Amino acid sequence: MDGTAIVISPLIALMKNQVDAIRGFVSGDEGIAHFLNSSLSRQQIDGVRSDLLAGRTKLLYVAPESLTKEENVALLKEIRISFYAVDEAHCISEWGHDFRPEYRRIRSLINEIGNAPVIALTATATEKVQSDILKNLGIQDARVFRSSFNRPNLYYEVRDKEEPEKDIIRFIRQNPGKSGIIYCLSRKKVEELAQLLAINGIAALPYHAGLDAKTRADNQDKFLMEEIQVIVATIAFGMGIDKPDVRFVIHYDIPKSIEGYYQETGRAGRDGREGTCITYYSYKDIRKLEKFMQGKPVSEQEIGRQLLGETMAYAETSQCRRKLLLNYFGEDYTEPNCGACDNCLHPKPRFDGQKEMRLVIELIGTLREHFKAEHLAGILAGESNALIKSYKHDQHPLFGAGSDHDVKFWITVIHQGIILHLLDKEIETYGLLSVSPAGMDFFVDPHPLMLVEDRKFSDGADDDDDEEEGGAAAAKGGGGGDQVLLAMLKDLRKDLARKRGLQPWILFGDPSLEDMSILYPITLAELKNCQGVGEGKARKFGKEFVELIARYVEENEIERPDDFVVKTIASRSANKVFIIQSIDRQLPFEDIAAAKGMEMSDLYTEIESIVASGMVLNIDYYIRQTLDEDVVDEIYDWFKTEATSDSLEEAMAALGGDYEEDEIRLVRIKFLSEVAN
Repeated sequence: MDGTAIVISPLIALMKNQVDAIRGFVSGDEGIAHFLNSSLSRQQIDGVRSDLLAGRTKLLYVAPESLTKEENVALLKEIRISFYAVDEAHCISEWGHDFRPEYRRIRSLINEIGNAPVIALTATATEKVQSDILKNLGIQDARVFRSSFNRPNLYYEVRDKEEPEKDIIRFIRQNPGKSGIIYCLSRKKVEELAQLLAINGIAALPYHAGLDAKTRADNQDKFLMEEIQVIVATIAFGMGIDKPDVRFVIHYDIPKSIEGYYQETGRAGRDGREGTCITYYSYKDIRKLEKFMQGKPVSEQEIGRQLLGETMAYAETSQCRRKLLLNYFGEDYTEPNCGACDNCLHPKPRFDGQKEMRLVIELIGTLREHFKAEHLAGILAGESNALIKSYKHDQHPLFGAGSDHDVKFWITVIHQGIILHLLDKEIETYGLLSVSPAGMDFFVDPHPLMLVEDRKFSDGADDDDDEEEGGAAAAKGGGGGDQVLLAMLKDLRKDLARKRGLQPWILFGDPSLEDMSILYPITLAELKNCQGVGEGKARKFGKEFVELIARYVEENEIERPDDFVVKTIASRSANKVFIIQSIDRQLPFEDIAAAKGMEMSDLYTEIESIVASGMVLNIDYYIRQTLDEDVVDEIYDWFKTEATSDSLEEAMAALGGDYEEDEIRLVRIKFLSEVAN
C-alpha cells in the first residue's frame, strides 16, 4: 500500500526487536522501519523524521504515549498513512487484563492525524473486551477474524500451594535441560525464588521492572540463548518473546485474571510441541490480591473482583480446564475429555444436578432484576449478608432453599450452567445472569444432568515475610517414618546425651528425629532441612546422626526421596535482622522493643524464634542487668538436668511458683543458645 503504516504498541522493549527483524527481511534499507518512543535521542528522532518525510518508511512503531505528543501529531499529519495497526488491543478495555488509559485516546488521535483503515490485534479478548475494542475505535462494522483459543499441545494443572518451592525444584529436576518461565506477583518473591533455584543447582535468573535496563536485557538474552534454564519473573517478562521451545510455565502465585493467565501460559510450547502449565493456588493468595485492590476507585475494584472471581472459579473447578478456559473467551469445546488437563486425567466425582439446576433457574426467573453468581448462590445457601438484606432477598421464598449446600457449591452449579448454555452471562453488564432459551426448555422438561463436584483447597503455605527459616514453627509433628530407624536414632540420642551430661531433647527433639526417619539425610546440609535443626545444631550434634543414617540407607538399599535435598535460604525479616544487630551491640531489650514499637513479650517471642532456628545469641549483658545470679543458676540447672523438652508450659508448671515467666524465658534463651545450639 502507498504510504506509512502506524503500528501502536505498548511495549518499548519490543519495538527495537520488531524493527530489527523487519530490516533483516529488506537488507540494506535501514529506513524501511522505525520506532518512535522516549528512548530515542534528539538526533535519532531527526533521522526518523527525515526518512518519514522522504517516504522511505513503510512501518512506524509508536507507543501510545508518544502518539499524544503535539510534535509527533504534527509530523504524522505531513505524511501519507496507509493504515493504523493497534497491537495488544485488549489494553483499550477496562475489562482487559492490562488496561492502559492512553489506549482509549487512539480514536481521537486518528481523527486528528487523518483517517485510514484500522486493524486491532490481540491474543486475549473476551466477548466483552472485543465489543469494547470495536466501540472505542469506532469500527463497529469491522469484520472480526477470530481463530480458536485452543492450544491443544498445552497441559493445564492447578496444584494446592503446599511447599511450592520444594515442588517446583522437584519438577525442574525431573525435566532437565527444558526451558521454563516462573511467574510471581512480587519482585521480592522473584528475587528469593531465583536465588533458591540457583543454590539448588538450577540455572535461573530474575526479571522484573525493578532491575536496571541492562540487567533485564542481559537476563532475557541469557534465557533466549539457553545460557540459563529458567527465568523467574513478574508479568513484565515475556510479552512477545521469540522463544518457541519454552517447555513449562509455572505460576507461583495465582494470576489476577483469566486473560493474564491465558497470555502467560501461552508462552509455552509455541513450536506446537509439549508445554506444561502449572499454577499454585491457595485462598490466602486471593485474600492478598483483594487487599491490593483497596484504595483503588470503586469501579476498578468492582472489575478487579469480577476478574478475580473468574480466576478462582477456574482454579477450583473439577471440570475440564480447557472447556472452562475456551468458554470464558466465548468458544465451545465439545470433546467430553481433553486428555491434557489435571481434571480430565484424574476425574472428580459426578452427581445428577438436575434438581439443583432447576432451583437456580427458578430463582433467576422469580427476581425482577438480574444478579451475579455470588448473590444468587448466597440466597440459595441462606447466607444473610448486607447485600442480600438490602434487596430483602432474605425474605424471598427460595432463601435457604439449598441450605444443605454452601455458597461455593451453588457457585459451582451456576458456572456449569453457563458452560452448558442453560444460563447466559450478559456481556455489557459483565456478570449479571439470565436464563437462556435452552435453560427454559430444561426447566420445563428436565433430564439427568451430570455435574462435577469442586475441589477443596487448603489455605496455603504461609510464606509471610517474617517467617523464620527452620524456626520455632518447627512443631508441625512428624509420624509415618521408618520406625526401625527412628528407634535407632532415639538410642543414639540417649547415648550421646549421657556422654555429654545433657537431657536427650537438647540434642534433637522428637519432631527432628521423625523427620530424619522420613527423609534419610546423609549430610549435614541435608540435616538442616529437618524440623527444628538449624546450622549450629547440625554442626554441633549432627555428625553421628547422619553417619548412622548413611550406614542404614546403604545396608538396607533404601531409595531416598529425590525431592528432599533442597537447600534453603535463611529468610530473616527486617525485624529479626535489627534484633540480632542490636543484641550484638548490647542494647537494652527495652530500647530494642521501643524502636520497633513492640511489647516486651513479642520481642521475647522473636528472639526465641531466632534461637530456635539454631542461631547463637549472647544475651548475658541483659541478664546481668535484670536477674540475680542465683535465679539464673537455678533455672539454667533445671533446664539442664530435669526438663524433658524446651516447652515453656512445662517450665512454668515446674518453676512458676518461684519465678516470673519473663525470667524463665530469658534463661531458656540463654540455655538454648549456649547448650542446644
